[in-house]
Amino acid sequence: MPARDDDTTSHPAPAAAAGPPDVPALRTLLRLSVPALLVGIVSALVLYALDWLSAAAEDLLWTDLPGTLGVDPDSRWWIFAMLTGSGLLVGLVVWLVPGHGGRDSATTELIAPPLPLHVLPSLAVVTVLGLAGGVSLGPENPIIAINTALLVALVARLWRQVPTDLVVMLTAAATIGALFGTPVAAALVFTGVVAGFPRGGPLFDRLFLPLVSAGAGAMTMDAIGRPFGSMDLPDLGVPDIGDVGVSLAVATLAAGAALLGVLAFGHVHRFFHGMRNPVLYVTLGGVLLGVLGAIGGPLTLFKGSQQSFELVQQRADFSTGNLVLIFAVKLVALVIAAAAGFRGGRIFPAVFIGVAAGVAVNAAFPGAPLGLSVASGVLGVVLAVGRDGWIALFVAVAVVGDVGVLPVLCLAILPAWLLVRTAPEMLVAPEVTDHVVPRSGPAVT
Repeated sequence: MPARDDDTTSHPAPAAAAGPPDVPALRTLLRLSVPALLVGIVSALVLYALDWLSAAAEDLLWTDLPGTLGVDPDSRWWIFAMLTGSGLLVGLVVWLVPGHGGRDSATTELIAPPLPLHVLPSLAVVTVLGLAGGVSLGPENPIIAINTALLVALVARLWRQVPTDLVVMLTAAATIGALFGTPVAAALVFTGVVAGFPRGGPLFDRLFLPLVSAGAGAMTMDAIGRPFGSMDLPDLGVPDIGDVGVSLAVATLAAGAALLGVLAFGHVHRFFHGMRNPVLYVTLGGVLLGVLGAIGGPLTLFKGSQQSFELVQQRADFSTGNLVLIFAVKLVALVIAAAAGFRGGRIFPAVFIGVAAGVAVNAAFPGAPLGLSVASGVLGVVLAVGRDGWIALFVAVAVVGDVGVLPVLCLAILPAWLLVRTAPEMLVAPEVTDHVVPRSGPAVT
């Protein structure tokens, strides 16, 4: 997950590096490694707890309750009811509960100033409601916000000399590492982040502490349960010029299609938030998501991780037209969910959308390698939604589990990047209202 929602333009200042201006002292890195390890471990544990709560609530809503009532959880009316109910409950929490569910995810990047601690209960509640209710958003924005607030407070008590900005950066790295089960994701994200710092010195010195946190987070999550995994599709083998052409076409077309949602995002956000009361606009968002879910079916619900696997496994059951419909429904659902006041990130649903694009291409052109088509689709969609080339490349390779596609993707990303680089970001300017927590904490530059 890039360092924004999947796109980062604001970064914490590098207050961490005490010592000489160019090269941190060895004792400084060693001393700060202890809180960095703690940040990584705690970040993974909190992520696991949120994921467990969401899974338990999901089982209750989509397995236990319909089983007790004797209804089909995949029926259109149940899907509609669950998403509408989720919208109503989230809207009530955002309106009435202290903390109001934290900042609107549509207005915040992954790395943001810490929230006050009193906001966290409401943020955790709306996040679990959205994840369990089938809303097309991932956990990345809320869990990084929750971890940041908790760890800034904890580290301030245990190590007062550790700058807040450093804790913010370490927490983001740790949570990204835990989300993807590897510190490589955080390393790619933070390579771009620390490269923009005004301080000089070796790049790896500036990456050292984020990698400590990311590694601790990834190892902790690996020990207790990893939320992200590869599909282990057939390897590409030695690519040829035809493979390059397929990847270029799929990545560029997928990025262009995803940009339609990105371009509409600001307008959709203004439409919903023009109603002012979150009960009205979040519930309406839930209603529309329910309609989309009824059209697209169960595969178009939730954050998309498990559904991506299921789509690939069941691809023979879908025509090319069905797959294009799934792609379109999920893209519209992502835009509505992110714009209507639900709390969550966009990378996980963007991955599903990219998988749908790749499977559709493979269905239309069976000669196109499945793994490469899926990786290229993910590359294009994540690039358009997250606007970070490193994370788009990483996720595309990680999803298919074949590093052999990487050389081809490094070529395919070039025209896709030219297409998206000047387009608007999937982010809107925050408005401070009675139900939106204003930005607070240390300035970010």
